[in-house]
Amino acid sequence: MTLSLHDQPGKAALAVRGDDLYETPACAVEALLRCEKLPETIWEPACGPGAIVRVLRGAGHKVYATDLVEYGLEDAESRVDFLMESHPSFQLGAIVTNPPFKLADQFVRHALTLCPRVIMLLRLAFLESERRTGILDSGLLARVHVFRNRLPMMHRASYSRTSRQGSSAIPFAWFVWEWGHTGPATLNRISW
Repeated sequence: MTLSLHDQPGKAALAVRGDDLYETPACAVEALLRCEKLPETIWEPACGPGAIVRVLRGAGHKVYATDLVEYGLEDAESRVDFLMESHPSFQLGAIVTNPPFKLADQFVRHALTLCPRVIMLLRLAFLESERRTGILDSGLLARVHVFRNRLPMMHRASYSRTSRQGSSAIPFAWFVWEWGHTGPATLNRISW
């Protein structure tokens, strides 16, 4: 069902990264489905060409797919700035996304105002920050599913997909926030 509504060595500069689109490997979403029972209705607010959307829909979920940029995903709404959106007109069970890294903090903060369950694929280093204390130490962070093996390389949309397809040098994890959760987050190691 379709629903409506600073640079570091070895990294590209923000100007080169553009919209910061790095598609999520299907195996990462499949691993999430094995460790989390997801609700029927999900919002993917940074859907890009649909890497997460396709896997979730294939597993029977109703996914509201939006993005600021038009990437050609059928049944997706483009020119939707997630950070400016309010509650959707339908019952929303979870927000699941791989947000643009430069906006990850803002995506988490905003998602927590809209939905009782927020699941984001983030660099493991997301845990290392004083400025994120409010979203990491609020008690709402319920689980962190850390990949024990590095994900396959996620290529920038503007980067050649024909380049070497090795594994990523960056560790990733699925971070799960839930309204009503209290206490420390649990840490799980998962495989793809």
